[in-house]
Amino acid sequence: MKSAAKVNTDGLYLEDELVDDAFSGVVPFYAQPDNTDQDEGAEPKKPELVGYTVGVPITTPGLYKPKFDLVAWKAYESAVYEAQEAYISALDDWQAKGRAEGEQPVYVAPRQPDNLWTEGLTPEQIAELTKQPEPQPKLREELTNTQIAMADMYEQMLAMQAELKALKEGR
Repeated sequence: MKSAAKVNTDGLYLEDELVDDAFSGVVPFYAQPDNTDQDEGAEPKKPELVGYTVGVPITTPGLYKPKFDLVAWKAYESAVYEAQEAYISALDDWQAKGRAEGEQPVYVAPRQPDNLWTEGLTPEQIAELTKQPEPQPKLREELTNTQIAMADMYEQMLAMQAELKALKEGR
């Protein structure tokens, strides 16, 4: 078993999932709709595409929020398909000519792009994540400030008691 990334429909990393060692490529995963409250005879709701399980390892270190380039992957898949079709066509032509003309065609797969994983956060979001917290006041300063606030509250309480006493005596 190995770990594969699960990404949303935009390619942003969600979580890891354990997959078979032979797993590779990109496979969609779906949310199953709740068909229990549906009328009889109505068409069942179709599953909704939620994201993809990606068997391409994250090779770029230090990404805060990895993002898989789904467009580049689809372009790579198209190139692989076209290369396979060209090979099959060339092989069919070679076999039709009696295998005597030239050498047997060789399949050459296109190279997988290196930069399929990129940073999903903007520089501003990264700056917000990495900024240092403001220094906290020292404990002594906190105690002093608390003591001053308590003394102020005590003085206010004494003043209110004096006013209350004066009001009671004035009756």
